[in-house]
Amino acid sequence: MPMTMSRARVARRIATAAAVGGGGIGLLGVAAVGVLLTEVRLARRTVGGSSDIPPCADGRYGAAFDHRTDRRPLRLGFLGDSTAAGQGVHRARQTPGALLASGLAALSELPVDFRNVALPGAQSDDLPRQVELMLADGADVPDVCVIMIGANDVTHRMPLAQSVRHLSDAVRTLRAAGCEVVVGTCPDLGTIEPVYQPLRWVARRLSRQLAAAQTIGVVESGGRTVSLGDLLGPEFEANPRELFGPDNYHPSAEGYATAAMAVLPTLCASLGLWPEKEQPEPARGEGLLPVEQAAAEAASEGGTEVTASRAPWALLKHRRRRQLPVPDPADPSSVTG
Repeated sequence: MPMTMSRARVARRIATAAAVGGGGIGLLGVAAVGVLLTEVRLARRTVGGSSDIPPCADGRYGAAFDHRTDRRPLRLGFLGDSTAAGQGVHRARQTPGALLASGLAALSELPVDFRNVALPGAQSDDLPRQVELMLADGADVPDVCVIMIGANDVTHRMPLAQSVRHLSDAVRTLRAAGCEVVVGTCPDLGTIEPVYQPLRWVARRLSRQLAAAQTIGVVESGGRTVSLGDLLGPEFEANPRELFGPDNYHPSAEGYATAAMAVLPTLCASLGLWPEKEQPEPARGEGLLPVEQAAAEAASEGGTEVTASRAPWALLKHRRRRQLPVPDPADPSSVTG
């Protein structure tokens, strides 16, 4: 508990700096910089980069439901970096967006129109451009958007407060347009196999601090978060050949499926489609907590949802995951990329 409270205080300081337009929070001593820069250069030479263009998964999912309902299709948008774009796989149906569009269609029994504006290599300062693209057609605003971003902010040393500020602004803009927002917080960069100590320790620490601060900013801006770092971290470390793609950096198809299964319950709950109550179940470790404490706990326990309750409280949930349906190969967005 003391460690959680310490992390909560750091996350709150970062989020507060973001809200007032402050800079970053210094986390490393000057003496460590030389060693870290050496490790960064080694890691960049060792970790394989991928220049492949991610497969385009845009299109309609659950088209079979067109003939069963007179309701309009749901609209799902995706924003973020290479993880949101699905870099590292070669088939559109293996991307997280396609997996979530298919899952949303199956659970809602409605067709889902999916659009992805994520950009590989993007940092959080690219979100204003992506939000503008997503909302360019005022008559076609998504019902819900998923944002996955943060890893490049850590690796490019963007000040954490600046990172959180861009994300919070994006969430507020989307919410003002009438769109629900779910954010998959910064993944655990300490699991990348060729990254060695002490950079691995620093990457893990910064990743979790950013994830917790992201949660505070997102929840206080009207969105929901799902923590991916600790959920994927142990699984990626235990099964790197299965969950990392060929470049040893981006997830494989199995890795994306693991992340999508964690996000799907929250995605559906944001639209009132998940069969669990919007109330805490204490027996499952759920509860109402101060938002910074909920953020810190979520950053340490993957698959955890945090959503706003009455200020200054947040609801921490561990939703039960379901197996994702396989995207229909007949859908135009599910063909081989």
